[in-house]
Amino acid sequence: MTVPLQAEALDISFKLVPAIIVFLMMASFLVIGYVFKVADTEGMWVAGRGIGNIENGMAIGANWMSAASYLGLAGLVALSGFYGLAFIVGWTTGYFVLLIFLAAQMRRFGKYTAPDFVGDRFNSPTARALAAFTTLLIAYVYSVGQARGMGLVGQYVFGLDIIPMIVVMMTITVGYLALSGMLGATKNMAVQYTILIVAFLAGVYVVGFSQGYSTVLPQIEYGALIADLGREFSAPFVNQPFYLWVATAFSLIVGTCGLPHVLVRFYTVRSERVARWSCVWGLFFILLLYWASPAMAAFGVDLFQTTGANAYAAEGGMSGAEGDVIVVLAAQFAKLPTWFVGLVAAGAMAAAIATTAGLFITASSAVAHDIYTELINPDATQRQQVLIGRGTIIGMGALVTVTAFNPPALIGELVAYAFSLAGVVLFPMFFLGLWWENTNRQGALAGMVLGLLIWITSIINSVLPSYIGALGAAAGEGGALVPIYAQYVPPIGAALIGTPLVFIVTIAVSLATPEPPLETKKMVRQCHSPEPMGQQETAADVVGDSTSGSTPADD
Repeated sequence: MTVPLQAEALDISFKLVPAIIVFLMMASFLVIGYVFKVADTEGMWVAGRGIGNIENGMAIGANWMSAASYLGLAGLVALSGFYGLAFIVGWTTGYFVLLIFLAAQMRRFGKYTAPDFVGDRFNSPTARALAAFTTLLIAYVYSVGQARGMGLVGQYVFGLDIIPMIVVMMTITVGYLALSGMLGATKNMAVQYTILIVAFLAGVYVVGFSQGYSTVLPQIEYGALIADLGREFSAPFVNQPFYLWVATAFSLIVGTCGLPHVLVRFYTVRSERVARWSCVWGLFFILLLYWASPAMAAFGVDLFQTTGANAYAAEGGMSGAEGDVIVVLAAQFAKLPTWFVGLVAAGAMAAAIATTAGLFITASSAVAHDIYTELINPDATQRQQVLIGRGTIIGMGALVTVTAFNPPALIGELVAYAFSLAGVVLFPMFFLGLWWENTNRQGALAGMVLGLLIWITSIINSVLPSYIGALGAAAGEGGALVPIYAQYVPPIGAALIGTPLVFIVTIAVSLATPEPPLETKKMVRQCHSPEPMGQQETAADVVGDSTSGSTPADD
């Protein structure tokens, strides 16, 4: 069955002050986008490679703090209890792997996009096309959750039905992105992060203090509620089996390291040192929200059970839609001033828009740069590339908007599907491509095709039966075509089985086929060289510089 769109407990009515707050916020995004509008590919895709570590760290935080984090994470904890913690563990641990193994090395390789890396590292237009297709698929699945979050929160502020709210919010988002590109998006992300973190932490502290849940640190003191909130918060794995908890956490960890809109952030900075420090700053900014999300979930669930929402609880408890807006509901049930609840809602919109920006920019670069320029028209001008990129943003926006009218899962679950795809297809290529110089074209192609098959079959098996009548009839009451496959390769945790298999197949095929060219191996070694590189320099530039007379260091 599909998730109900309507959050019945949400106060859906026009509210003047929150509407003004949201209007001013959206207008500021459009103004910033116009001021930093771009006309060339360097600014469109990688912001001129001139972003500093704190600013990029804030952009990483905003990029990451999607509706799934701001709204969906608390909702998952509220609805799933202990299982929801798998999302917190997965989404934070992945950044440590990213910091140690990928951030600086990706910056030294120095391309525009994730498919750019795959295509050049493995000397394969086909691998580039597969990576571009995967990037588009990730952006599409991930963005549906953001559009849904915008619509749900927009209902509270403007009092309209969710469908027109999704259309309006996505239209504004697409408008400023098509104008600004990566440079304007990055500048906006720093502003968006400031808005969302202030709004979220203000909500947690004020709700906690005003309702007597906390006195100093709600992030710690919410534990006192656990005994009163039922088994879902206190009994591990009461809602989901242990295997799914592990599979979900693992998929989110490796998925973090495979998301194109996350990896491209390290192409926008000045050097590999800045890449590392921006990752550290990004993790710090992310933790500020993740540390507080379980507290907001606990407050929201308790208030849901003890306030006027009892009427809805009596009808079957909190719905999926209400879980998705538990952050706003907590502030509403605490009877805080309407303008304050509007501020919390505005933070959710800023979070959704910031992540949509990163996703749409990577999708547009995949089409304009990796497919159109690299595979179809190598003589494309910068103007043509930028136009194709903007057209992709508009087309992607329309498709995401329509899908968000009737999404197949909760916001956090939708996003986790995208993480699972990134972890099973792209992460092995990034890791092996940077850390094993003998990974070759044949191995990469075999691994990527296998990863795509694993993920797509898990979606067909477990998700599509809810949408396609014939598949639903074949699935029966269990909801999956092949129940044992759904149990061990669930869409939300397909990487636990899939990623190791992709590693094994990629390595085995690489060993059984000819080694990659020496120049490719030198590029991999250059990614680990202690020698600093220029701001606009790439590993290929260094390797191809015949005047240097030296070979890149190999550590």
